[in-house]
Amino acid sequence: MTHPVPTTERQTAVRRSPLRRLAYSQTAAPWLFVLPFILSFALFFAYPVLSAVNMSFQEVLPGQVRYIGLENYRGLWNPTFRKALMNSTEYTVFTLLVLIPLPLVLAVFLNSKLMVLRNFFRSTLFIPALTSVVVAGTVFRLAFGELEGSLMNTFVTALGFEPQKWLRHEGLAMFTLVVLATWRWMGINILYFLAGLQNIPRELYESAEIDGATAWDRFIRITLPLLKPITIYVLTISIYGGYAMFTESYMLWAGNRSPNDIGLTIVGYLYRNGLEQNNLGLGSAVGIALLVITFTVTMIQLKLTGMFRRED
Repeated sequence: MTHPVPTTERQTAVRRSPLRRLAYSQTAAPWLFVLPFILSFALFFAYPVLSAVNMSFQEVLPGQVRYIGLENYRGLWNPTFRKALMNSTEYTVFTLLVLIPLPLVLAVFLNSKLMVLRNFFRSTLFIPALTSVVVAGTVFRLAFGELEGSLMNTFVTALGFEPQKWLRHEGLAMFTLVVLATWRWMGINILYFLAGLQNIPRELYESAEIDGATAWDRFIRITLPLLKPITIYVLTISIYGGYAMFTESYMLWAGNRSPNDIGLTIVGYLYRNGLEQNNLGLGSAVGIALLVITFTVTMIQLKLTGMFRRED
């Protein structure tokens, strides 16, 4: 004689509660888990972008909104915008040349067992990332000041050079921005590369060392290939960070008006038109142009680095 299997309390609750039945559904449960991301993406990214696209075809002035077609985009390609685009591109390229190889090399040293005081140097290099960019920009503005007693002029005069007007000369101003970016973001990129290095099996290095590979051979043939995903990720976020830079420039020149616009960026140009001049239509067009530029550059970079290549 067989007896019916008693149902557990949990099974009964699932049958009785539609919400619980939905949560235990193999079809609906994944959507419930990703729903917070979908809502936040729609609310904080998709909606603002669509609103900016719509606004870029409008003349938005205080108390006046009207559609003007492509006029904002026609007026976008002007000498000031080209200057901002050139500054942002130069800044992005120079930061990539510094903030990819240098953190990678430092991460390799910090990951080595032979490195003395590894934890101390890891903490020290990461501290600038915790510093407010407003504070950092103010300190750098004082350090790169025009007075002979400023930190950098004291250093260059000690080397026998003349004091420099760091924030009034185009080349020196870009150098200052890159130094600030290097100081601020070095620790972040080192952290990314350290995470990648610690995921590489030590057995690979030991086997290569037994086979007679030098430290350089191990770095070229093991470290770099296995760090490719991390390198591409750091490269991608660095491109975005370079084109989106604004606060550093704003704080270095104590405003959005640098001499001859040598510190003007695309975001600074957006801020100037959208907020300072209350022309939200043109500001939106600048923002959409920035979105297209960063998206295009990122897609080209991902294509060249092989991220879209189909693995066998």
